[in-house]
Amino acid sequence: MQILNLKILQLSERKILMQLAPQLVFNGNCAEALAFYAKAFDTKVNMQSRYGDAPADHGYVTPPEIAGLILHAQIDMGETVLMLCDNPPSMPYTAGSNFSVAIMFDTAEALKAAFDHLKDGGNVAMEPQATFWSECYAMVTDKFGFTWQLTLKGSDEIAGHR
Repeated sequence: MQILNLKILQLSERKILMQLAPQLVFNGNCAEALAFYAKAFDTKVNMQSRYGDAPADHGYVTPPEIAGLILHAQIDMGETVLMLCDNPPSMPYTAGSNFSVAIMFDTAEALKAAFDHLKDGGNVAMEPQATFWSECYAMVTDKFGFTWQLTLKGSDEIAGHR
């Protein structure tokens, strides 16, 4: 019994280095979905930005036709966050595969280690890099076909998005 109690204590003292968040991707109707889910779960949208809000200093110019679409939004869901966005027209949209898992890491080193593992046999959409919403962000589809968005925790506060 002593060994079991020690093991439970060790597990409970571990620092969690990441947080999972489901990401729902919509085909131009994310704003409608935000209102729908906020009402369904009796919560509120705690963060929302549109493609047109993206600063041009990262070399990307937002096409006018997508400026009003949701780039990133968050709804508190108990102890976790539900993330939502509109699919950019430059990427294929297939209903049913419009889901990814976002992981918020405490350190860039942990993020990059996970990315290096996930990219083996997979498809890299974005190498780890600074963006206007995160000091370190990456996106990769693993060899099993699941898309992972990796971001540095706390970057939203740094980027002024909260």
